[in-house]
Amino acid sequence: MITYAFLQQYWWFLIALLGGLLVFLLFVQGGNALIFLAGNTERERELIVNSTGRKWELTFTTLVTFGGAFFASFPLFYSTSFGGAYWVWILILITFVFQAVSYEFQSKAGNILGKNTFRLFLMLNGFLAPLLIGTAVGTFFTGSAFVVDKAAVADIAAPTISRWANNWQGLEAVANPFNVEFGLMVMFLALVLGALYMINNIDNDKLNGQLRKWLLRCFAAFLLFFLLVAGKLLTMEGFAVDANGVVYMEEYKYLHNLLAMPNVLIMVLVGAVLVVCGAGVTILRPQFKRGIWLAAPGTVLVVMAVFMLAGYNNTAYYPSTTDLQSSLTILNSSSSEFTLRAMAIVSLIIPFVVAYIAYFWRQMDKKSITTEELESADKY
Repeated sequence: MITYAFLQQYWWFLIALLGGLLVFLLFVQGGNALIFLAGNTERERELIVNSTGRKWELTFTTLVTFGGAFFASFPLFYSTSFGGAYWVWILILITFVFQAVSYEFQSKAGNILGKNTFRLFLMLNGFLAPLLIGTAVGTFFTGSAFVVDKAAVADIAAPTISRWANNWQGLEAVANPFNVEFGLMVMFLALVLGALYMINNIDNDKLNGQLRKWLLRCFAAFLLFFLLVAGKLLTMEGFAVDANGVVYMEEYKYLHNLLAMPNVLIMVLVGAVLVVCGAGVTILRPQFKRGIWLAAPGTVLVVMAVFMLAGYNNTAYYPSTTDLQSSLTILNSSSSEFTLRAMAIVSLIIPFVVAYIAYFWRQMDKKSITTEELESADKY
C-alpha cells in the first residue's frame, strides 16, 4: 500500500531529479558565459549563440517546472522561500528575462543597441544565473532567517504563515562563504558543461581549440570549489530531526547521511567519475568530442545526491537560523496526501515527456553547426 510517507519521499525524489536536470541544462548559461571569452571573431560568436540558442527554452522550461513542482508538492517551502527570500528569486528570473529578450532581439531589424549589447546580457545571464541558483541551494545546508507559525493562518488580520526575520529578504545568503562557494561551484560546472556541449555541437577547428583551453581553466576552478564545498559539507554541523519532529544540531550530519544511504554514496561516486572523465578525456584527447554525454548523467546524479543529503534521513532541508523549530522538513512542509497521490498519477507521464524531448533533441543535433550552415539558415 502506498502511504503518505512514501508519497512525500517520492516527491522529494522527483524534486531532486528536476534539480539535477536543471543544473545539467545550465550548459546553455555556461555556453553564453563563453561568448566573448572563447569567441574571438564575429563568426565564432555567432556559432556560440546559435549553438546555445537551440536549447535555451529547455532550461527555462525546466526552471519553471522545478518551481511548479516545488509549489505543488512542498507549498510551505514555496511560500517561505519565494515569499521571503524574493530578491534572490527575482534576480534569477531577471537574468532569464535578459536571456529570452537577447535571443529574440539581437538580430532584429531596428536594433539600435547592437548585437554585442544583447550578447553581453547573455553573458551576464551565463555567469549570474548558475551563481545565484547555486547560492540559493547552499542555504539548504546553512539555513535562512525565517519564522514559520502555522497557527497564524487563522489570523484574519494577517494570515501569513511564514515571515522573514530581517530586511535583506534572502540577500544575506551571500554573507555566508559556504553559500557563495556553492554558487561558484555550480557556475564553473555550468561553464564546463557549456564548453563540452559546444565542442560536440560546433564544427569549427579554431573555435574548438579555444573552447578546450577554457574548458581546462573552468574545470580546474570547478574541481577547486567542488573539493572545498565537499570538505566543508561533510565536516559541518547539520540540521537533524528526531522521531518527534524536533530539530536539533548534529555534528557531521551530512557525512552521517552519506554513510547511512549507500545508494546516495554510489550516486556521488559514479556521478563525480563521469563528470571528471567527460571533461578530462576531452582535455587530454584533442579529437574526442563526446565528453558532454559522460558529464551530463554525472551532473544529474551528483545534484540528485545533494538534494537527497539535504532532505532524506531525518534532515531539515530548509533550516531556519532564527527559530530552529521553524525549519522545514519533508514531513512538515508537504501537500496533503490527496494532492500528492493525485500528482503521483500525473507524474507517470514524465518518462514519455523525457523521451519526447530526447527525440527532438537528437533531431536538432544530428549535424554539428558549421559556418556554412549559418550562411544558409535563420540565425540568432
